[in-house]
Amino acid sequence: MVEIKNVEVYGLEHAINASYNPMSIGDIDTTKPLPENWTENRKKLTSVPVGSGHDTCLSGILVTFDIKYPLYWTPQAQRYHWLQIVSSQSKMHRLMKMGKDQNFDKMFDPNTDARIIKIVQEKINYYNQISDEIMQQDPDKQTIGIISEQSAKLHKAFYEAIASLPAGFEMWETCTTNYQQLKTIYFQRKNHKLTNDWGPFCKMIENLPYFKQLILDPMEAK
Repeated sequence: MVEIKNVEVYGLEHAINASYNPMSIGDIDTTKPLPENWTENRKKLTSVPVGSGHDTCLSGILVTFDIKYPLYWTPQAQRYHWLQIVSSQSKMHRLMKMGKDQNFDKMFDPNTDARIIKIVQEKINYYNQISDEIMQQDPDKQTIGIISEQSAKLHKAFYEAIASLPAGFEMWETCTTNYQQLKTIYFQRKNHKLTNDWGPFCKMIENLPYFKQLILDPMEAK
């Protein structure tokens, strides 16, 4: 189930001031204080239909956040070009160590079948067993054949663990996006079947500074 924290917004005033550029003449100053009643003045611009292109000022309002997500959510989120992954936890680098954690069974969506988690745990344990055996072998007694055989077993055990990992496995990543992309996401996902995942995501969007006043209220009133 999606969990979001550490949400930060940047460039709101700069982007809103920039939205006045098309009707300006001469020099511009996007660092000046926003004019009075700016939310009312910008509603018509920021609430145009998704994809119309007239709301590009929203792309200048940047948002970063940390999100815990299940693997089944990833293909849907990656459909959005401006939802960028800054950095994420790695199955390749850390799954075998995650399996040693006493809370490993808590690293899955609550709807994940416990039998599947047990199978993954067994495969990770097998990998770690082979790895420990290799580390404990006396180098003076090793032969090329033994090393090659153990390495092949380790390689296969790793693939089996990764391939058996269910879509309900959860990890954390840090993302960056902008108000224009979030506007598209909100109206495409607010009534999505995956309510435990897109629900919290849309709630995060609703709570962003001025998002409701500039975009949601005027669009839903149309």
